[in-house]
Amino acid sequence: MKSSRRGDVDPFIVMDVMEEARLLEAAGRSVIHMEVGQPGTPAPAAARAALTQAMAAGPLGYTVALGVPELRAGIAALYRRWYGVDLDPARVVVTSGSSAAFLLAFTALFDAGDRVGLGEPGYPSYRQILRALSLQPVGIATHAANRLQPVPADLEGVDMAGLIVASPGNPTGTMLDHAALAALISHCAARDISFVSDEIYHGLHYGARAVSALEITDDCYVINSFSKYFSMTGWRVGWMVVPPDHVRTVERLAQNMFICPPHASQIVALAALECMDELEANRAIYATNRALMLEGLPLAGFTKIAPPDGAFYVYADVAELTPDSLAFAREILQKAGVAVTPGVDFDPVRGRQSLRFSYARGTADIVEGLARLRAFMVARGLAGGNAGG
Repeated sequence: MKSSRRGDVDPFIVMDVMEEARLLEAAGRSVIHMEVGQPGTPAPAAARAALTQAMAAGPLGYTVALGVPELRAGIAALYRRWYGVDLDPARVVVTSGSSAAFLLAFTALFDAGDRVGLGEPGYPSYRQILRALSLQPVGIATHAANRLQPVPADLEGVDMAGLIVASPGNPTGTMLDHAALAALISHCAARDISFVSDEIYHGLHYGARAVSALEITDDCYVINSFSKYFSMTGWRVGWMVVPPDHVRTVERLAQNMFICPPHASQIVALAALECMDELEANRAIYATNRALMLEGLPLAGFTKIAPPDGAFYVYADVAELTPDSLAFAREILQKAGVAVTPGVDFDPVRGRQSLRFSYARGTADIVEGLARLRAFMVARGLAGGNAGG
């Protein structure tokens, strides 16, 4: 049977790493997971309890396509609390994870063949979703001097219908301050370039908080998720905020593509909005893990790293350690029992010179993973000192 060219997308390498790690674990090996951006904590306890109560009270079924009104209002209230933004809940669209939000956004904003810019390194699924929708991803090389975030000078002369920017970024964890984000938005507005702001790591910061594009303009799409800060990856519930005149367009698409987001997940998400004490305790764990990584990775020989402002990743330049990060990551997994992500996922041009380390798991796992990495690197002659120190 013939298959479409739209289906010819690249694999999501981190998922392949996860599967290889799973097979090792099934064979009895111990693996420390530093590959996937998944919190090691469950959804908040009170949120899970709310679902238990709802399930006992009656059946769960379809909701309206844009999400239950109470959840949309709760998300709007979050923007007042976090950013001081007065957001009309009618502009909030609840989605089946941020992945569904990307599908809806790219479909609503762009026509087949349109060129959409994205900074590299960046989240790999942007590129593959665009390709699957017959859109053309345009990689924009970012630079260490700008902490691997795009700046207007990088965009000069780039022909594109849209730009997607993530702050905090994946894989870098670096953020754009208000002035830097406003400069990008202004550049796009002056050239009629649609601006999409990926804010799924908001709430996970270790100094100044992240800035939302909605603090600067209403003429943008903002995408967020309950997966990261709210520790709900497997529940598959996210949201997007769109301009008022785009709501009906997105609603029609959502009705036909997804009918509605999962009702059960929406119940958990609504309750999770009131669980900030537990969620802030999770963030404190990430802060501890971040400090351990920034100390332990250089001791293991990974010295070219930029301290992340947010999220739970460290992106390391390993050009001096290997010409092939994919093979290097596989060797680390097989010999050290630590799963890490090769940079080819995030940057098809320069990614063979980098690795991403996630510190989203429990602190004990981070301590053990760093010890294994150091022992491996010492054995290879790539780090000095006492491997157990």
